[in-house]
Formats: sequence, structure tokens, C-alpha cells
Amino acid sequence: MITADTLLPFLFASTALAIAPGPDNLFVLAQSALYGKKAGILITLGLCTGLCFHTVLVALGMAVILQSAMALILLKLIGSSYLLFLAYKVLRSHSLPIENSIQLSNTALYQRGIIMNITNPKVSLFFLAFLPQFIPTQSESFAVQTCLLGSLFALTSFCVFSGIAYAGGQLQHKLEHSPTLLLSLNRVAGFVFIVLAINLLR
Repeated sequence: MITADTLLPFLFASTALAIAPGPDNLFVLAQSALYGKKAGILITLGLCTGLCFHTVLVALGMAVILQSAMALILLKLIGSSYLLFLAYKVLRSHSLPIENSIQLSNTALYQRGIIMNITNPKVSLFFLAFLPQFIPTQSESFAVQTCLLGSLFALTSFCVFSGIAYAGGQLQHKLEHSPTLLLSLNRVAGFVFIVLAINLLR
């Protein structure tokens, strides 16, 4: 079993990683600023569902498959194409009032978070390197403890990202009264998505 001596450093490291600027929290910030706090939380739920998906891959040993050059290239192309599609949608919506730009359903927002996460093979490879460090080498329940740690990582990320979604939602209130600020944020969000797409291809 995982002891407190292992659990506390793991939670600290997970929180630090969630807070550090990265693709997921930047994605949540941009989307919640455009669509509101609720949208950011729904996307966060999707991202955390994706983390659980990657956890299962690692627990089953399937993450090793993603070290295949062809598998990595395919997933990266899918993920980057999706991010570029989001960038296109955001950049072309600059002429719409913010009230009319909120057309995404709860399901669509949740799915957006899932797609963003599961099409990033770097997450599985990161988990493959990160999670085993907190599991005793003599452990006979590697899969179970991997799932436990992955779930805790997802829960930690949800708490941190929800705070980011709340902050983005506060900014969204200001956008309702400032078309100029909305236009600027659309451009920034589009740029963020393009940068994330490029980063994913590395």
C-alpha cells in the first residue's frame, strides 16, 4: 500500500505540476474566459477524464505502445489538428457579440476537454515516467496503485483547474461590456491554441 511518506510528496508534486503553466491549464483559462466559469469546469472534468484514460493505459502497460513512432505521429497530428480547428473557430468569431458566441452544450464542452487530453500522447509518456516513482519496486499491485495515484493526480488537477476556471470566468464578466477586450482575448486564445498545436508536434 501507498504510505503517507509517499502520498504527501506525490500530492505536493501533483499540485505543483497542475499550477505550473502548461497546455491544460492554459486551455482551461482561455475557454473559461471566453465561455464562462461553468464552461471551464466542464472542460476541466473532460481533461480529468482524459487523465483517467491515460492512467489506465499506464496501468495496463499500454503506454509503451505509444513509444512507437507511427502511433506518436498519428496522435500528435490528430491533437494538433483539433487545436488548430479550435484556433480557427475562436479567431473567426471576433465579430460576434459574446452573448451569441456561447453556443456550446455542456456535453460539447466536456468532450472538448476529453479530446484535448487523450490526443496528447505526452500525457501517457509522462505518467509512465512519473507515477512509478511513487510505487514501491517490490509492489505486487502495480496496476491498482497506478490507478490510485492517477486518480489522485486527476483530483488534484481538478481542484487547481477549477480555480483557474473561476478566475477565467471573472474575466468573462468584463468581456460582456467590452467588445474591444473580447476581440483581444479572441486573438490571444487563438494564438494560445496555435502555440499548443505546435508544441504538441515537437
